[in-house]
Amino acid sequence: MNEENVVERVCLLALMKKEPKESLLDVQKMLVDTGMFDMKECKAVFKMLKSEQYISKDSELTMKGIMEAKLAEEMFKQ
Repeated sequence: MNEENVVERVCLLALMKKEPKESLLDVQKMLVDTGMFDMKECKAVFKMLKSEQYISKDSELTMKGIMEAKLAEEMFKQ
C-alpha cells in the first residue's frame, strides 16, 4: 500500500479501532456517515481490502491488515 491510499488506511484503522460488538457493516455505516464516500464506494473499498488479504473472510483484520492499520495510526498522529 502506498502513501496515496488514505481511504484504504482509514478503513483499516476504523476496523482496528471498532468495538468487539460492532460488525463490519457497523464500521461501514460509520464511515459513510462521515461523508467520506457512499455505501457503494465503501463496500468496494472493503471488497478490495479483502481481495488483497488485509481483511480475512470472517471480516477481521489479518496480520497484514493490522500492520497497515498501525502504520496508518502513526501516519495520522503526525
